[in-house]
Amino acid sequence: MVFDGIILSFIVGLFRKGNLSGLSNLKLKWGWVFPLLLLLQIGIYFLQNKYEVIGNFSGYIFILVYILGLLFLYINRNYPGFSIIFIGVFLNFLVMAINGGRMPVSIEAATVLDPSYTEALKHGLYGKHMLLTETTKLGFLGDIIPLSPPYPRTQVISIGDVIMNIGIFLFIQHLMIGDSAKDKDGVEINSPLQKEVN
Repeated sequence: MVFDGIILSFIVGLFRKGNLSGLSNLKLKWGWVFPLLLLLQIGIYFLQNKYEVIGNFSGYIFILVYILGLLFLYINRNYPGFSIIFIGVFLNFLVMAINGGRMPVSIEAATVLDPSYTEALKHGLYGKHMLLTETTKLGFLGDIIPLSPPYPRTQVISIGDVIMNIGIFLFIQHLMIGDSAKDKDGVEINSPLQKEVN
């Protein structure tokens, strides 16, 4: 879902006659954290069912990934949209943390997905996901929202995902469009992102 929000925001930004020049001025603190966490999650996804030790500790690793991600968002919170992204990620982190490091998935919502996915959920873990049951805590924060055609990509998302993508949309719009603000000397700038956030 995150990639959907990024792509949509870039498309809207281009329609609004924005550009990607803001990327060259973007100076995120701990900028190396995001790609590292992404690679770590991908690695766990492919290895947890092959190596028992990784499978046993994968839930804890996912929690660590979320904690580092939240820290990254917090120290960059002055960027437009990052506070909203933080809230969305925190909601996902909360429901995972109290359910053993796994994101609960509604079996009813998952019916829009490939049957093999729902079968995998019924018989155990699938990636960082688990089946939402009557014993699941804060199940309403899990993946309970199905997306299917005419939406271009069939998937099941959470409330946190929705909030997170709103923040991503706002951030990218600001990155591409700016707000035509002026600096303290009265000189117009394209985007506040040209200056590193203090």
